[in-house]
Amino acid sequence: MRAVAHTVLVADDDRAIRESLGRALELEGYRVVGVDDGVQALTRVRREAFDVLVLDVLMPGLDGLGVCRVLRADGSRVPVLMLTARVETPDRVAGLDAGADDYLAKPFELDELLARLRALLRRAAPVDDGTDREPPLSVGDLRLNPAARRAWWAATELILTRTEFDLLELLMRNAGVVLDHTRVYERIWGYDFGPDSKNLAVYIGYLRRKLAAAGAPPVIHTVRGVGYTMRRP
Repeated sequence: MRAVAHTVLVADDDRAIRESLGRALELEGYRVVGVDDGVQALTRVRREAFDVLVLDVLMPGLDGLGVCRVLRADGSRVPVLMLTARVETPDRVAGLDAGADDYLAKPFELDELLARLRALLRRAAPVDDGTDREPPLSVGDLRLNPAARRAWWAATELILTRTEFDLLELLMRNAGVVLDHTRVYERIWGYDFGPDSKNLAVYIGYLRRKLAAAGAPPVIHTVRGVGYTMRRP
């Protein structure tokens, strides 16, 4: 029996990008809906079920950040991959603040976009509701419930995107172990983006800021030239 195709909404006001990306995704077996602005994107998502959204940041009317903020305020947990021509860290952080799960800078390689979509869909897959769920994880006052996908520092709950949660869980499961960049990329994104990628560093920085805002001392440490490790404070 053939698997049901995942449905992707692509919102980009650049017709050439929207249509070429749509064709490429359809060749990979996705069902694609394309729109050219944020208002249309929001309307379609509220009316139809999508497995993942690909939103351009800069769109007329309502931009990609605005779409993401409204959907998260609505309680939608649909995975969002943000496309941005802005490569500076503050601009990328703005996307994460809006509730995006991942971002990709233009111009991008199709293989990288496909890898990120696969990772988002894999992490969004339903969790088995059996009774043999894993117990919560803890490193000092940092606690994480894998089944509920919630995390706390002491009594303060951390509000994390899907990618941030998965990265924190990976670090906690390997507390005291140095994880190299390649291993983290393959475990979280399913694809090694190479030594020039800043994607991992941005997410590590964002996790650190959220932990610090909750009152945590430094628990995620950089091992220069290798990767990252979590240590009990």
